[in-house]
Amino acid sequence: MNLLITAGNTLVPIDRVRCLTNIFSGRTGAAIARAAWERGHAVELLTSHPEVVNAPVDARWSMSRYDTFDDLQRLMKERLVEYEWDGVVHCAAVGDYLAGGVYAPRAGTHFRSESGVWECDDDSPPAMVDRSAGKVKSDEPELWLRLVRAPKLVDSIRRDWGFRGLLVKFKLEVGISDDRLLEIAERSRLHSAADLMVANTLEGASQWAYLGPLAGQYVRIVRGELADRLVRTLEQHSRNESHG
Repeated sequence: MNLLITAGNTLVPIDRVRCLTNIFSGRTGAAIARAAWERGHAVELLTSHPEVVNAPVDARWSMSRYDTFDDLQRLMKERLVEYEWDGVVHCAAVGDYLAGGVYAPRAGTHFRSESGVWECDDDSPPAMVDRSAGKVKSDEPELWLRLVRAPKLVDSIRRDWGFRGLLVKFKLEVGISDDRLLEIAERSRLHSAADLMVANTLEGASQWAYLGPLAGQYVRIVRGELADRLVRTLEQHSRNESHG
C-alpha cells in the first residue's frame, strides 16, 4: 500500500514570535509510519517533529515537515490532489482554532469578570483597540486574543480533496467514561466518513487506545501494540476491498 500519515501538533501564530499549540509530539504517528514501512508499504510522513522519527533511508520512505496549521493544510491538499494513496492515517493533533487578532480594551473600557459584562467609564460603548503587530507589545495591562474556528482537515480529506481510499481518524477526549468515549468516537468517524477510528482519553493515552470498528465493535489495544495492529488492520481492509 501507499500510505500518507500525519503526525504531531500544529502551531497557531499570534505574531511573528509567539504561538499557540498543544502538547503532542507526533510519536504515535511516527510509530505507525515506521511499522507500515517495516511491513513493506510505501509511506510519506507529514510531521511537525521529525526529531522523534527513526527514519529509514529507503525509496519507500519520505518525510515532510510542517509547523503551522496552514503548512499542514497545504501539504495535505497537495498530496491528496496530486498523488494516489491507498490509505490516509490522520494522526496529527490539529488545532481547533486560529488566531483572529490581538486586542486591548480602549481606555475607559473594562471587563467585569464576575458578571461577564463589558462596561465603560463614560456613556460611549465599550471598545477594543487592535494591537496586532509583528511582535505584540507587552506593556498593556491586559490583552485579548480572538480565536476563530479552524476548518476540520479530516473532513476535507474526502469532501474537498476527493480521497476515496482507506481513512483512519483519531479522537482524544478528556475525563469521560469508556462508553461515552466510544459513543463520541463512532459518531465522529461516521461524520468524517472514516473507515477506522483510534480513540482514547488523555488519562489513558500512554497505556491503551480503542481501535474500531472491527467486526462491528471497538477493541481496546495496549498502546505499544497499536501501530502494528493498525497497519495489519489496514492490510486486511485493503485485501477485503480488492476481493470485494
